[in-house]
Amino acid sequence: MRKLKKHKSRADGRVNGHASRHGEPESWRRQKLCEIQQALDSDPVDIETLRTAAASEGGLLNDDIRRKVWPKLLNVNIYTLPPKPGREVRQNHKDYNQVVMDVRRSLRRFPKGMRAEERAVLQEQLVDIILDVLLRNPPLHYYQGFHDIAVTFLLVVGERMAIPMVETLSNHHLRDFMDPTMDSTKHILNYLMPLLEQVNPELHTFMTRAEVGTIFALSWLITWYGHVLSEFRHVLRLYDFFLASHPLMAIYFAATIVLHRQEEVLESECDMAMVHHLLSQIPQDLPYQLLIGRAQSLFNQYPPALLAQRAALQSRNSITIGSYQAFQRSRHLQRPDRVLRGRGGGGLQGARGPEAGGSQLVVRMAVWGISATLGAAALAVAHTALNWSPDFLMQLF
Repeated sequence: MRKLKKHKSRADGRVNGHASRHGEPESWRRQKLCEIQQALDSDPVDIETLRTAAASEGGLLNDDIRRKVWPKLLNVNIYTLPPKPGREVRQNHKDYNQVVMDVRRSLRRFPKGMRAEERAVLQEQLVDIILDVLLRNPPLHYYQGFHDIAVTFLLVVGERMAIPMVETLSNHHLRDFMDPTMDSTKHILNYLMPLLEQVNPELHTFMTRAEVGTIFALSWLITWYGHVLSEFRHVLRLYDFFLASHPLMAIYFAATIVLHRQEEVLESECDMAMVHHLLSQIPQDLPYQLLIGRAQSLFNQYPPALLAQRAALQSRNSITIGSYQAFQRSRHLQRPDRVLRGRGGGGLQGARGPEAGGSQLVVRMAVWGISATLGAAALAVAHTALNWSPDFLMQLF
């Protein structure tokens, strides 16, 4: 097996050269939070520092930080958000039935212990988010697994902010998956085997002989691992990394998982069904930070342009890859929130969620009203609902 070259990786546990958390967890955390805030306050926003923070040890640390940083990584102005979807998004939409079926089957993607009525409201919002994005972007085609990505944004940032973020992601990082056929998706999957061949020729030969192909990694790729990981914190850690990285980073991460399990694979029977079953059952105890660092190193050593020289990758142009440089340039020109906030608009008044600012008062008044009318038990439910999603409580009134 070839050893990976040592590169100064963005995923090495450092932000602007500061040491990782080993030894001093609290001071490390405070330092990282301080650097993230300084990057957000810079004019223009210091995107590279935010990318480093998202990829380095611990990622973006918590959802409050994610609500501030994820929009910047996607070049979304949270002060000019689109309105909440109306009933028209569901009328005669060709994908409505499929979206509803997929969302109803997605119970495991919601936090354990969530009340059924709370989850039902969020599922309705999830349907609206998906249909709204598709309605406003006719070239995009729904695929099963898209809801796994959309629900992650809904749970972290709420409905209104999720809409432009999912829309931007769909037109850039996920664009190849949203073609009318699977051809572009297969093209992205075709990067996996050349990566394995570069790093471990023996493993590549074994998998080729088994004729296992790459379909085992399909759900990993098109859901950004949201469909296959049971713990939401691990999903969020990977979303931090992928949002800060090149659109193909998810396939590099897939390569690191296979390489991490190379001994298991090589010890298995060289049979397509056996190897496919082994690889498709992704372990839940992966060393995520280690694999993130390895994926970044793989990307540095074997960038997409190098892999694309192989014949199997030359026959198709990728919209995702082709649009990335322009997207990368545009997000380096963003103004800080203090400037955007001063310009006014119909978006957020803070970073807690899509109904912050003035409507927070409505939320507080609603909570007071519930408490006075129904007592402490109802108040606890209301607070739980607000923790699950900033939008949920607003749906009650």
